Amino acid sequence: MLTLTVCGAVWLLGWSVPSHPARKPDFEELRFYLARLRRTRKWTLDELAARSGVARRSLSELESGDSRGSLETWFRLAEALDMEIGDIVNALYGPSRSRR
Repeated sequence: MLTLTVCGAVWLLGWSVPSHPARKPDFEELRFYLARLRRTRKWTLDELAARSGVARRSLSELESGDSRGSLETWFRLAEALDMEIGDIVNALYGPSRSRR
């Protein structure tokens, strides 16, 4: 029985493996973007908390960078802001994408 590993197949077939530097999510931009979205609507933390069902303290922690939040939290915020969650978390790619 012949067993071929992925690395072996890459070598045997002459494939090349891209050597991209691993990108890291820009959580700073995500928190800044959330604050911009809220301020653009002229909402207080209390108002966003009431609209989203996310505790005011949790919102404050997200905007200050003390927390990254859960997927459910970001989903609830997107719903409250009348946005798709992808449009919000796109900020993880950096400032150029979140300001579109």
